[in-house]
Amino acid sequence: QVQLVESGGGLVQAGGSLRLSCAASGRTFSSYGMGWFRQAPGKERYLVAAINWSGGSTYLADSVKGRFTISRDNVKSTVYLQMNSLSAEDTAVYHCAAGITAGLQIGVRDYNYWGQGTQVTVSS
Repeated sequence: QVQLVESGGGLVQAGGSLRLSCAASGRTFSSYGMGWFRQAPGKERYLVAAINWSGGSTYLADSVKGRFTISRDNVKSTVYLQMNSLSAEDTAVYHCAAGITAGLQIGVRDYNYWGQGTQVTVSS
């Protein structure tokens, strides 16, 4: 079992930055990869960023490359999503998720534990 709690969302002006955090508990944190997904109203949930167990491999969706960074701290059992140069198109609920394996995973079905989500709203 893995429990995930996100924090750091909020309202920000276009061009601003936010850092999301996801604190994990339960199974050994370094035994699984992590991902950040987002879901806007009326749209499907999709992967924004992923990271393997060590942090040595990462994935970023094309829409966020150059603006977002994913990282993890295995001592603190926390994964982060640093979001810069935010635009209205980034408005969504952001969920962190724990992967089934320790590797880099990029499919929704590769994740079996999910956080409740944190709202990010970017005003233009």
